[in-house]
Amino acid sequence: MTTADFLVEIGTEELPPKALKKLSEAFASGIQAGLDEAELSYGTVSIYASPRRLAVRVEQLQRVQADKTVEKKGPAKKAAFDDQGRPTKALLGFARGCGAEVSELSEVETDKGTWMVYYQAQQGQAAEVLLPEIVNQSLAKLPIPKRMRWGASDVEFVRPVHWALMLLDGVVVPAEILGLKTGNTTRGHRFHAPQEIQITSPSVYLNTLETEGKVKADFASRSDMIREQVEAAAQSLGGIADIDEDLLEEVTALNEWPQAVVGDFDEVFLSVPSEALISAMKGHQKYFHLLNQDGSLMAKFITFSNIESNNPDSVKKGNERVIRPRLSDAKFFWDQDRKQSLDDFLPRLKTVVFQQKLGTLFNKIERLETLAVKIGKPLGEEPQLLERAARLSKCDLMSEMVGEFPELQGIMGRYYALEQGENAAVADALDAQYQPRFAGDDLPNSGVAQALAIADKLDTITGIFGLGQVPTGDKDPFALRRSALGLLRIMIEKQLNLDLMLLIRESLKLHDEVEASDALAADIYDFIVSRLKAYYADKGISAEEFEAVRVCEPSHPIDFDKRIAAVQQFSAMDEAESLSAANKRISNILKKLDEPFAETVDTNLFETDAEKNLFATLDELREEVSRLIADRDYAQAMQTLAKIRQPVDVFFDDVMVMADDLNVRNNRLALLNQIYQLFLQIADISRLSA
Repeated sequence: MTTADFLVEIGTEELPPKALKKLSEAFASGIQAGLDEAELSYGTVSIYASPRRLAVRVEQLQRVQADKTVEKKGPAKKAAFDDQGRPTKALLGFARGCGAEVSELSEVETDKGTWMVYYQAQQGQAAEVLLPEIVNQSLAKLPIPKRMRWGASDVEFVRPVHWALMLLDGVVVPAEILGLKTGNTTRGHRFHAPQEIQITSPSVYLNTLETEGKVKADFASRSDMIREQVEAAAQSLGGIADIDEDLLEEVTALNEWPQAVVGDFDEVFLSVPSEALISAMKGHQKYFHLLNQDGSLMAKFITFSNIESNNPDSVKKGNERVIRPRLSDAKFFWDQDRKQSLDDFLPRLKTVVFQQKLGTLFNKIERLETLAVKIGKPLGEEPQLLERAARLSKCDLMSEMVGEFPELQGIMGRYYALEQGENAAVADALDAQYQPRFAGDDLPNSGVAQALAIADKLDTITGIFGLGQVPTGDKDPFALRRSALGLLRIMIEKQLNLDLMLLIRESLKLHDEVEASDALAADIYDFIVSRLKAYYADKGISAEEFEAVRVCEPSHPIDFDKRIAAVQQFSAMDEAESLSAANKRISNILKKLDEPFAETVDTNLFETDAEKNLFATLDELREEVSRLIADRDYAQAMQTLAKIRQPVDVFFDDVMVMADDLNVRNNRLALLNQIYQLFLQIADISRLSA
């Protein structure tokens, strides 16, 4: 089998920086899918992306498809010939469609009878014939929300396209891609090397672009280059580089030839909370900030120029001029906001709609004041602090600073609360109420913050659910899934002994426009708890182990967590497989019963030693297991219950459960049910793989 290296590059106007990496990965995935469908084998696939290009290189691509035999299925044999054995019209038509004579057809036996088939040899096509369609299909499927047209062309893409390169080894693959004929030339840096550059083979693409074109096309390498420059600059200044990965990705997508530039700003701005200055530098200008060794913000920044300037000092001063108004705005907002207290913002919250039927943000605050106390009081928190934290929770949304930098919600609330002398626990809660903001984020540490965070999330979930606006597919405008997992993480990881179902009911009562019901509460509970499936999967918990606990519907999330740990530990025991199978067998027997049976066991009806021994073992373990369950020591309870394995195995080997004598049968069913129900107080182990 002969192979070749393949390279495709699409040259464009500057691509959207936040979408560049996703587009490049999707482009490569589409090409791989096309090659797989065409049954062309290949080796390493490399992805390249810069502001003005998307490129993919495929090494050791099979040059020609393998020849194969294609089976075409015709009519059934009984419909292919008449009573005299002559071909019917159906068979003649099938043969004609295959371009064959009836004598060239074959018969094949199947489960549904004998069928007529035609085996046709199909010669494999050359890769260069298949590649244009594969590339075009991949481009057509790129995740582009809104495509654009340019000039008089009907071609649509995310940005105007200026060139298309396609090579198989050193030969151009002739095609029309996005309205352009393919060639073997690319273009370098817009200013350093704007001329056409010839690529002689895919293997020299990266090096040629870098040396002749001043373009570092490999996204990952360019990202590493930027990171190294930031860290080197920080080290030379005696500081610490605080690199935001999202910002790093965006800066990588904005530059083809990144050159670090270190700038300064006036230290007077350091009187403003550092988060506000960082938001101004990062959000508006894509600057990296630096920290002193003590963690405080340095009056310096690092930006990146896409050119090698002959006058770097001019570039530095230009960036310093640009950032000063941004920092001045932040300082102005900080000074203005502090001229009033957070309480002064409350009336304005009455004009901001949270959700049309659920009222304003002020209405939400009133609900939070009640709900936060119901959550925090059992945790030993002072009601006055809980109410105060809830009262101020959304006030900073009306501040000038958060109006300009929405990502600072909560953060500025904490600063303003401390400025006006609020209790530290209250101030902390104003920021921590939004935690966790993303997967893996920190959780609120104080009890007041935990209570407010749970209340805020639960109020949104119950309100939106109560209106029937359940998240579907990828549509979740109020981020209910994230809120559900967030409140579960707080309850579980902070070991808060809270009754989730009770809190759901309490929260539902606070919504005037929601008709609270047990059915609605149950639906909300199921929605919230379902978030734990992925949460535990990340911790190595199988779907069967999760479902074994979920069906028991533990009302307290920390109780759920303890059961999960017990089931996982039980699954690793030697007795697990046998007892899981036995419980599954018991469950299946009980499900098939049409008539009820007694719950108590009559030892006088025992006929075998197996029954007696099983009951004696159960009776011996029952009290200890019940005590352990009451103490929520589920792991030890499962270990204790595992001792019943041997008598259960003997019982099923020696005893006919469905005896002819109805009393004996029901007595045996009662015995098995007691075993099943005892396990069910922890988890339904019948759901574990046996």
